[in-house]
Amino acid sequence: MNKKTSLLIFASLAIFLVIIHCVDVFLFEIGRTNLMMFRGLSMLYLIYFGWQQKKLPTWILIAMMMGIEIGYEFPETAVKLDVLSKIFLRLIKTVIAPLIFATLVVGIAGHSNLKQVGRIAWKSLLYFYFATTLALFIGLVVINLAHAGSGIQLPTDIDQVMPETHKQSWQDIVLHIFPENIAKSIFEGQVLQVVIFSIIFGIALAMLSDKHRKPMLDFSESMAETMFKFTNIIMYFAPFGVGGAIAYTVGKMGIGVLLNGIYLVLTLYIALILFVLLVLLPISYFSKLHIRNLFKAISEPFTLAFATASSESALPKAMKNMEQFGVPRKIVSFVMPLGYSFNLDGTTLYLSLASIFVAQACGVELSIGNQLFIVFTLMITSKGVAGVPRASFVILLGTIASFSYLGLKEWPLYIILGIDALMDMARTSINVMGNCIASAVVARWENELDDEKMNHANFSISDHHE
Repeated sequence: MNKKTSLLIFASLAIFLVIIHCVDVFLFEIGRTNLMMFRGLSMLYLIYFGWQQKKLPTWILIAMMMGIEIGYEFPETAVKLDVLSKIFLRLIKTVIAPLIFATLVVGIAGHSNLKQVGRIAWKSLLYFYFATTLALFIGLVVINLAHAGSGIQLPTDIDQVMPETHKQSWQDIVLHIFPENIAKSIFEGQVLQVVIFSIIFGIALAMLSDKHRKPMLDFSESMAETMFKFTNIIMYFAPFGVGGAIAYTVGKMGIGVLLNGIYLVLTLYIALILFVLLVLLPISYFSKLHIRNLFKAISEPFTLAFATASSESALPKAMKNMEQFGVPRKIVSFVMPLGYSFNLDGTTLYLSLASIFVAQACGVELSIGNQLFIVFTLMITSKGVAGVPRASFVILLGTIASFSYLGLKEWPLYIILGIDALMDMARTSINVMGNCIASAVVARWENELDDEKMNHANFSISDHHE
């Protein structure tokens, strides 16, 4: 059996398994037993297929399918497997701060070109706000056409616990950017604060004489390489973490999701697909990026982000893959961490959808001006939440409370809360995709994208044996 045939069979089985899950509930018990046996045999084939391929991305996809099966058939056991995803996320989080610090310091001080640092910064921010603004408008257009929130009745059996939130002033938002204690920033996972500290540290190091700069530069370069190797080791646990996350999600949610919630999820997925097709693909094309190799580079971090609903889980692998794609490390290490706070394409689109969904559910007719005001407020207040699962929901809750004078109520958020995990996976993976593309585009603008690497990039399990 050749590789293409195996991949076709694997894809067909994966799609068939999902379809079975959708129709299984309507079948008689005898039919369900037969289907369980067939799914069991299918899973054994998938394991055999993965063993033959010996590729990490393949095992991650197999783990996702097995997680769906376990979550569907054994929900009580599945919810306990969340510990696997938590272990994986904890291990990944230990890499984030030292990796960002080391790569940024090397990227800035290692080249001693502070003018280029400033140029990369403003080009990055220009790209970020262009992309997120387009995401915002696509979200607005799609939700206004779909009317996913129209006709919803106030639930009578609300038992969800809403996350605690606090109203933030613009002063709080600005102060949140700057670290008061770098150890505290690392502990709390404040990516933007770590970035700000690392940039200032790198600039200060670049201003020193060679005698004092070289030891710290060598240390930072060694740390960066060590963190990449550390990530390679952790990635072997990725299938277990991904499988546990998917099993927990399916086991906890089941299939009894509100119809309006499903409609909102479909609306979001359609809007995100439109964003990729209408924004990210044209940007990649006009930047003369090798589209096929680009999406190969993005596929693994995209899958990790989707399964774990956390951008942090994908950051080390995304940085490594984009470097192999031909983006210089000094640009990857600057653009991508910065993008985690300022280039939240998926989150921005989700927030625009969800806020107008709330208005539609409450029967509030918002003018275009009010809609823009709400979503631009959400775009500003959402900076820095990419690495935290479900954090954007808390931002949404706080903002809806701030606009209660327009007639917006909190009860539609209970519907969103029930299916937020499915939406979080999608918006987070698009955040990662957007940041990967942003690093390549900025490298192209700087005329530093390695076309030789880009056109001959190879991303496979061998990456983990370097």
